[in-house]
Amino acid sequence: MKLKRQLKKLFSRFTLVGLTIILIFLCSVALIVGAVYFALLIFNHYQPDYTRYVYYGLAFFAWLVQLIAVLNVVNRDMLPESKLPWIICIVTLNVLGVAIYVVFAHNRITHFQQKRYRLLYEHSKPFLNGALPKDYLVDTLKSRADVSEALQVSSPTAVAYINTKTKYFPSGESFFESLLQDLEDAEKYIFLEFFIIAKGEMWSRILEVLKRKAKAGVDVRVMYDDIGSMSRVHVGYYKTLRKMGIKCVKFRPFVPVVTNVHNFRDHRKIVVIDGKIGYTGGINLGDEYINKLHLHGHWKDSAVRLEGEGVKNFILLFLGMYNLQKRSDEDFAKFIPEYEAFENEGIVQVYGTGPRPIYERQIGEDVFLNILGSAKNYVYITTPYLIIDYRLREALCLAAQRGVDVRIVTPKIPDKKIVFALTRSNYMALIKAGVKIYEYVPGFIHAKNFLCDDEIGVVGTINLDYRSLMHHYEDAVLMFKTKALEEMRADFEETFALSELQTKESAKRNVIFRWILEIAKVFAPLF
Repeated sequence: MKLKRQLKKLFSRFTLVGLTIILIFLCSVALIVGAVYFALLIFNHYQPDYTRYVYYGLAFFAWLVQLIAVLNVVNRDMLPESKLPWIICIVTLNVLGVAIYVVFAHNRITHFQQKRYRLLYEHSKPFLNGALPKDYLVDTLKSRADVSEALQVSSPTAVAYINTKTKYFPSGESFFESLLQDLEDAEKYIFLEFFIIAKGEMWSRILEVLKRKAKAGVDVRVMYDDIGSMSRVHVGYYKTLRKMGIKCVKFRPFVPVVTNVHNFRDHRKIVVIDGKIGYTGGINLGDEYINKLHLHGHWKDSAVRLEGEGVKNFILLFLGMYNLQKRSDEDFAKFIPEYEAFENEGIVQVYGTGPRPIYERQIGEDVFLNILGSAKNYVYITTPYLIIDYRLREALCLAAQRGVDVRIVTPKIPDKKIVFALTRSNYMALIKAGVKIYEYVPGFIHAKNFLCDDEIGVVGTINLDYRSLMHHYEDAVLMFKTKALEEMRADFEETFALSELQTKESAKRNVIFRWILEIAKVFAPLF
């Protein structure tokens, strides 16, 4: 069985496509080097007296190109951590490094796509009514109001709402049963947007409901990420779903070309049912997320369910991305229901994040930084990966040094060994500053949660790593004084009891291994 699984991975579409990209890149480099070498041979044969001047000219040209590329890096609006590896690449690899920089360092989001995003944002504007006024936020949240206001300034669609019920799910199993029931109750439409769809028991049971609902006239739409689902479903799976009456699109279908556009994946997990119920969290539609498949011990994940007006931005996030892939325009108004007034339970803000220039700031990281800056008593965090930039590391350390109880839970059993090694390489600096780091002993923790002082919480898809914070399209819910926060607190206490506290001694690594990891961390922002 293990051999069969390894052979399947070896000959999977993901592996073959990756090898194709490497082959194309190597061939491109070989052609460039070969052409230059052949030109020099010919010139040397016919013009022997001037060969040295040609070499001098080429050397000067190469130096000039390097200088221009380095100045371009220095003057770009990007994190310092991202500038350093590109400068190293350019300086050490010469013209080849410049070529790699030109191909991979620039966001290949076309002007057409940027125009489409702006147009879809304009479609969303009329439905951003009902936002809470600043005075209400200040009266209700006091000093915490700044966290909410800052989010809405950097992301105008991230409107704060009341009239929303919240329910937190501490496991994929509890989320799954609730989701199935809500899908069964759908009357008008169902929207699903996931990074991974994988054939198995979880997806089969969901698909059975979706087929019945589509046949009954419910508008069922599914969007999945092509790379995320590459080894889980076949290349034309979206066509299979369409034949079942389900409107399905793949996010950014993979094309084997050498470009960094493949980094910009749709890592969101969004469910919207009739515009009144919405879900998000770390859970994808695969059996490991409900522990029907044990790849890395017990899989610990989480999700949150919203019911009410706070769901509105889930609708807009989904429709924006769906219509972008379809290259279509449609009236969003027909998907926005009338919302009932609930007993005030707290405030919620649903927000999306993504790469520049679509999003002008790293919104996910900004929210975390603002929470850490507002913390008074504690901040509890769960994340599968801990590969953070200088801003976030210093914010964690400063919070701990001023007496805040900062705790981070990471996996004990990793899903990616290199990424896990990089995660552990960040332990020592944080532990020295007073941050408490735990590893979840039963297996792999995939939940992406922030909880602060029982008053502020975040549940979503955002990991504490460069891919989530810089490259991926993500989503999350920022909550203030909601019922879900109480349920999150209980889950954190149970998780700490199942986790192992790391110490300076346990965080020590072999000197050579540590040097290798430190070098790898320099290039982490590029991947």
